[in-house]
Amino acid sequence: MLHRFAYLALITVGISWLAAPAKAVPAFADQTGQSCSACHVGGFGPQLTSFGRQFKLEGYTANTGTFTVPVSAMAIASYVHTQSDQAGPPAPQLDNNDNFYLDEASIFLAGHIGDHVGGFVQTTYEGLGHHWGWDNVDVRAMTHVTADGSDVLVGVSLNNSPTTQDVYNSLPAWGFQYTDSDMAPAPAAGTVVGGALAQAVIGGSVYALWDSHIYTEVGLYGSPSDGFLKSMGVDPTESGTLDGAAPYLRAAYQDDDGKMNWEVGAFAFFPRIFPGDDSSAGSDHYTDIGVDASLQYTEPGGDAYTVNARYTHEHQSLDASTMLGLALRSGLTLQEVHVDASYYWQNKVGFTVSPFATWGSSDPLLYMDNRTFSPNSDGVMFQVDYTPWGDDPPAQRLGLRVGLQYTAYAKFDGASSNYDGTGRDASDNNTLRVFLWSAF
Repeated sequence: MLHRFAYLALITVGISWLAAPAKAVPAFADQTGQSCSACHVGGFGPQLTSFGRQFKLEGYTANTGTFTVPVSAMAIASYVHTQSDQAGPPAPQLDNNDNFYLDEASIFLAGHIGDHVGGFVQTTYEGLGHHWGWDNVDVRAMTHVTADGSDVLVGVSLNNSPTTQDVYNSLPAWGFQYTDSDMAPAPAAGTVVGGALAQAVIGGSVYALWDSHIYTEVGLYGSPSDGFLKSMGVDPTESGTLDGAAPYLRAAYQDDDGKMNWEVGAFAFFPRIFPGDDSSAGSDHYTDIGVDASLQYTEPGGDAYTVNARYTHEHQSLDASTMLGLALRSGLTLQEVHVDASYYWQNKVGFTVSPFATWGSSDPLLYMDNRTFSPNSDGVMFQVDYTPWGDDPPAQRLGLRVGLQYTAYAKFDGASSNYDGTGRDASDNNTLRVFLWSAF
């Protein structure tokens, strides 16, 4: 483990600092001289305000000109209770219900090199898996140019998960729920762009913000070698390997009048994946196309209202999976809707409601673990959270949030009742989670 962590540290330092001296700090509040609430709704990440989005687009480069320590850390622990005992413990060291455990602990390197380069690299210890691995990476270079009399912010991003580079909280990488636990049951089906390739790929994209309103981005993702991924703590067989380069497209229109800002956009991802890291039968082709929207309104006293929404349609051409006996039919679809609406009082107390639904084509091999052979799941999540120090923490680097989540399922893995053929109902997976999230 020590050897792997040392290797991870060398890689992350090399990527993020490019072997150059840097005026940088992981606590971006230190770097910018602003409170956490300047960048984050509710005074705690990762939901970005309009200032936070601009800071990210500008390559994380805004600073006060003084040097501060470029290291930060984060830890999240949870208590999880399900309405009925789970069929088996989420991990060998846990029980079938009422588990309390460390979800994750992370170390960050983040900041800027001069006025045009910046980013962050995260390495994470997974509590249930007992291992370190690289986590989110977003390293940028940017500048401003003039086109037809208008300012255009242009940049490039190097990252390791589609949508990690996105600045809106409507897409999967930084969308609600902002923290979760592997101890909680979750539906089996999900779109590829929804996170199936997170940390298993490396991508580069070119983006531009035209006249502060129109955002466009074009990117390509590829799979590094299995050896590299394993050294980074990633099992390539869990996500599959990309066959060639996978294009990613993004466009959005945004507006900001000070109190209210909003965005509407679209996104697309076109990966070809070897199922289970097996290239003997060729690759499966996926087409993920979606639309999204977000709105934020902040009252003069600091209270904030936010709404984020997205719809994703995925077409699956599973030629390789059918040849390998993993799916019965090649042409399938999967669709997803996710909405979250929040209210935050004085950057301290927040309440969020988030309905969600996934549905699509049935297949007796692909979804063989449920009675209806269907991916359909839907429900609603509620969250109440408390950030006790708001804009006035006892130390500038110290952040703390405690929260309670409750997820209620109307349908789980294809059905409302007896979804797995053993008499288990969707509501048996209703989950209460209490979490403690600290950063320093």
